[in-house]
Amino acid sequence: MLPARPALTALALILSLGACQSTSSRSTAHSNAAVCHDQGLAWAIGQPSDLPTLARLKQQSGAGILNPIGPASIVSRDYRADRLRVFADADNRITAVRCG
Repeated sequence: MLPARPALTALALILSLGACQSTSSRSTAHSNAAVCHDQGLAWAIGQPSDLPTLARLKQQSGAGILNPIGPASIVSRDYRADRLRVFADADNRITAVRCG
């Protein structure tokens, strides 16, 4: 049986190597998916961020993924061509609509 310290070191090494895996397969996984277009979606600014409005935005944009974002949401800076982000304020009113 290994002493605790070398065993923990080995475990940490194994876990850290998993974090170094290539993301190329993940980044191309959605490349064949729908492409989002946010032109012509300005009508939604000021509208309630409810299910009918979000469904209409998703359909009009051609996005494969709809990402509603509230005022306290934490947002990643990654880019996805198939994602529509809908930003809403504390009153649940849409403040911005962007692809990516």
